[in-house]
Amino acid sequence: MGETIIPLADLRYAAAVPRVPRDAPAPDGLLADRLGRPLHDLRISVTDRCNFRCSYCMPKEVFDRDYKFLPHASLLSFEEITRVARVFIAHGVAKLRLTGGEPLLRKHLEVLVAQLAALRTRDGAPLDITLTTNGSLLARKAQVLREAGLKRVTVSLDALDDAIFRRMNDVDFPVAEVLRGVDAALAAGLAPVKMNMVVKRGTNEQEIVPLARHVRERYGRDVVLRFIEYMDVGATNGWRMDEVLPSDDVRTLLQRHFPLEPLEPNAIGETAERWRYADGGGEVGFISSVTKAFCRDCNRARLSTEGKLFTCLFASRGHDLRALLRGQRPDGTPYSDADIAAAVGALWRERDDRYSELRSAGAAAAGSGERRVEMHYIGG
Repeated sequence: MGETIIPLADLRYAAAVPRVPRDAPAPDGLLADRLGRPLHDLRISVTDRCNFRCSYCMPKEVFDRDYKFLPHASLLSFEEITRVARVFIAHGVAKLRLTGGEPLLRKHLEVLVAQLAALRTRDGAPLDITLTTNGSLLARKAQVLREAGLKRVTVSLDALDDAIFRRMNDVDFPVAEVLRGVDAALAAGLAPVKMNMVVKRGTNEQEIVPLARHVRERYGRDVVLRFIEYMDVGATNGWRMDEVLPSDDVRTLLQRHFPLEPLEPNAIGETAERWRYADGGGEVGFISSVTKAFCRDCNRARLSTEGKLFTCLFASRGHDLRALLRGQRPDGTPYSDADIAAAVGALWRERDDRYSELRSAGAAAAGSGERRVEMHYIGG
């Protein structure tokens, strides 16, 4: 049993029940926070469990066989998740991303996808529904998820070399099975697939060029490889700045082998800087939340698997929407969708999170005594 025990459901992520303001304006899709940032994306964690033990997310010495994950009764039901999504759509959300842990560990996930796919944006358009996965179960689930309404998928793959990949996932899972999942996703029509590589100096930087070459030659434009700087999310991964390989260094390394040209962002708030191969061989992206903070355009909210709303990936406290979903007003009647929408609106209007910018400026609070939320609990 690991020596470090972090209770997931109580002290670590203490959350207050949101206030439901009286006479709140009805959602108009124009909600903005204190820095003028709209609410556009909602990332929904459907499970806190994962079958990998990557050191930068769920190190085995902490998340061992005796670790207490959330009981099923604590998780939001598919109906509750769909209800929350409907509230966020009223405020302007047009994109939903399902995350975990490993979201494909949640049984019958395609049922939730179908429920979400039946929703429409304020303009009556279908939602952009995506999913982030480690790829281990994707080969068997890709087709049914596509049929349920999933639009796209992002697959995490930190090395092409099998020995390095098995060492990084720390459960001896083979890279070939992840690649089989990518093939299945493309065959099902979940294209283009995004592939995320977390680069950790001293661990897998030697895999940057081989993975890029493999993606170019095997998939071309059907897979967009993205390189992510190793981030200080949570408190269990032992993050150190000297293990961060800046995206500029990654791009310089790639350009020695494959000339690159910059691309314009697809949308405001996009996390990755986009580049294309000069020979037309595809696209790569660089997510630089450590060295090039993009807080000023962040339009994402995160919902934990037990219904806590977090307004920043680096937050330490959430807001307990489950208490509203399952609770009652003082007069004994259930909270309505309008009540929950009013609470969410009030929370977002007060939002001023910009941790990465403050960290870059050397001004991030380090002595609050509160533990930041772990990535496996609310996704990336």
